[in-house]
Amino acid sequence: MNKLELIHALQDSHNLTKTEATKCVEIFFGEMAKALEKGDRVEIRGLCSFHIKTYDSYAGRNPRSGEKVVVKQKKLPFFKAGTELKQRVDRAG
Repeated sequence: MNKLELIHALQDSHNLTKTEATKCVEIFFGEMAKALEKGDRVEIRGLCSFHIKTYDSYAGRNPRSGEKVVVKQKKLPFFKAGTELKQRVDRAG
């Protein structure tokens, strides 16, 4: 399912206009992104959680030239499936 399909599902299930459904989805994902930008953890009970993981800088190697390079410290978002979601997926498969 992509963002547009989510908008259509929300629109159909709650008799919303496409504009209203789009606004709901934009607000939801926008607020999640803002929380993650601040370093907060986002948890949707029964479904999943997101958190930011920080990696220290390290010495790497350019695969093309073999030259050593310093990879800067970085932060990446991580997704963790909730127990209920894991069980639902397992039953469906």
